[in-house]
Amino acid sequence: MSAAIKWTVEAEDKLKEIPFFVRPFARKKIETYAEENSISLITLEIYEQVKQKFN
Repeated sequence: MSAAIKWTVEAEDKLKEIPFFVRPFARKKIETYAEENSISLITLEIYEQVKQKFN
């Protein structure tokens, strides 16, 4: 995990809605997507984009 990646409060809140046992996997997926796309701030929009991509 890159220390450069930050999460907005809204995106963190959404992440907390994911069941705890898959949350680390979801966080990693979203952060990997962000790194690959040079995104340093994970917003609600980014969260939703990644969620759609992997659903």
